[in-house]
Amino acid sequence: MSVGVSPATPLPPASDTNIVTSTFSLVDYVVFVLLLVLSLAIGLYHAYRGWGRHSIGQLLLADRKMGCLPVALSLLATFQSAVAILGVPSEIYRFGTQYWFLGCCYFLGLLIPAHVFIPIFYRLHITSAYEYLELRFNKAVRVCGTVTFIFQMVIYMGVVLYAPSLALNAVTGFDLWLSVLTLGIVCTIYTALGGLKAVIWTDVFQTLVMFLGQLAVIIVGSAKVGGLGHVWEVASQRGLISGIELDPDPFVRHTFWTLAFGGVFMMLSLYGVNQAQVQRYLSSRTEKAAVLSCYAVFPCQQVALGMGCLIGLVMFTYYQEYPMSTQQSQAAPDQFVLYFVMDLLRGLPGLPGLFVACLFSGSLSTISSAFNSLATVTMEDLIRPWFPHFSEVQATMLSRIIAFGYGLLCLGMAYISSQMGPVLQAAISIFGMVGGPLLGLFCLGMFFPCANPPGAIVGLLAGLIMAFWIGIGSIVTSMGSGRAPSPPNGSSFSLSSNLTAVTMATLMPSTAASKPTGLQRLYSLSYLWYSAHNSTTVIVVGLAVSLLSGGMRGRTVDPRTIYPVLPKLLSLLPLSCQKRLPCRARSQDLSLEAGMFPEKMSNGMLRGSRDQVAMAVTEEGPAQPGISPTFILQETSL
Repeated sequence: MSVGVSPATPLPPASDTNIVTSTFSLVDYVVFVLLLVLSLAIGLYHAYRGWGRHSIGQLLLADRKMGCLPVALSLLATFQSAVAILGVPSEIYRFGTQYWFLGCCYFLGLLIPAHVFIPIFYRLHITSAYEYLELRFNKAVRVCGTVTFIFQMVIYMGVVLYAPSLALNAVTGFDLWLSVLTLGIVCTIYTALGGLKAVIWTDVFQTLVMFLGQLAVIIVGSAKVGGLGHVWEVASQRGLISGIELDPDPFVRHTFWTLAFGGVFMMLSLYGVNQAQVQRYLSSRTEKAAVLSCYAVFPCQQVALGMGCLIGLVMFTYYQEYPMSTQQSQAAPDQFVLYFVMDLLRGLPGLPGLFVACLFSGSLSTISSAFNSLATVTMEDLIRPWFPHFSEVQATMLSRIIAFGYGLLCLGMAYISSQMGPVLQAAISIFGMVGGPLLGLFCLGMFFPCANPPGAIVGLLAGLIMAFWIGIGSIVTSMGSGRAPSPPNGSSFSLSSNLTAVTMATLMPSTAASKPTGLQRLYSLSYLWYSAHNSTTVIVVGLAVSLLSGGMRGRTVDPRTIYPVLPKLLSLLPLSCQKRLPCRARSQDLSLEAGMFPEKMSNGMLRGSRDQVAMAVTEEGPAQPGISPTFILQETSL
């Protein structure tokens, strides 16, 4: 059922007047070039500042000295790409404000990483998230996770570089390959030379540019159509303001439950276990600063989502008063925003350049994060374990070379993207298909002490097979039926005779000609449930294989790698209830024993699935080398 007004799909008005491709003024070019120059200057500054004295820790983790605010803005910028800047307003323009309810998932999607994933990763004092998999399982699981992540990001980063440039070229005449090469080269230089600190501070600058560009469009657009009050009034009258759609059907593309709860798993795959984000948490001065940075992302995400939605509403109101041209009405959905901005800001020198700088800031922040995280996992997970005797100088130089190599690979992938045609749609969907299984792999390790290495590997493979089966099946079925697909990652491509640009999956039509049945019904699962479905597959299959293969019998589990779910839940009960339970907490006695015999307690290991771990580790920072953290071991009868 739905509460309120159901969104109507607006049909954009069209006129017979053709629009001439917009061109940049000199001031616009100056604004755009300033973005590139300042981004490059920040990277070169951090490279020059410590040149010759950089350690591998400084290059990959900013020496673990970053404050919570720059880390928070960098966390936001990492996945606030040009896809979202172009896609969210177009979604609102076409289907109404139902998508705005995605903001409901941000709370749990950031609260869980802050209190579950960050403490475990930070206290292990690791560099790569996949080091956790070796500590919890073994080296084979670590390599499997790393290779899966590299495959995911390599496919994705070339598309992120190429597609927005193509959209911009189609609307503004901005030279396609000049923008691709410029972005790729600038990003490669400051990422490789400056390391994570340069990436974080350029992210801060680029986030401010993104906000300024979108704010300029909202202010100028609302002023031109009579104010935000008039915008809301027109949107309400035309049925664009959506009520709460409470239909629990997971095959309905957007409902409150899909956006608010299915979106949680999507957020966890991005902000909980993705290396690009974990690396930023680990660069914080203390664990408390890392948690605060995660909290600080919440209002920033809400502001970013709200601005995108407001641009969509302003655009809708604008085109009620100023009809679209024929060329605009026939454009791909993602190009709506660019046409609108060029129409709206024409005659205001510098503002079109500011919005283009905003768009390319989204691309730069995403690509630089990809380069840096790929260089980190390649160095830490694939090279250093096999060549542990590298000196700091050699490791630092090799990390820079790897980052440069991924930059060149990104440019190559951008060229391949231009030749892929319809296959490109499957390529971009891979990013979302892989996120869910990786989330499931980490959850399997953290929440289930009985899970073993064979279960983890088989579970990951099962999750990936399920993800590719449903994801690619959805794409193929959609192409065969002539309707636009809804890929699992939230990103897709609008394809005509040629690839035109990148769009959000949320821009795709929400209805089909007939209700699908059988496998086609499975293929119509809402893309926001993909992460939940695929991560659950990993956990279920992983647990089944683990139990059939004897669990952790004969193996040891490092207690630092387990999140004590049962003790945490029991601690929420009143003390009187806890005393009646056979598995009640004995934290005071054990804490005293741990303090008297730290070596004995820190070396304690769990065996089988009968043990639960409750950790009492200081939150002031990671364990120092040679100092054993205190652990409280709780044995629970199962």
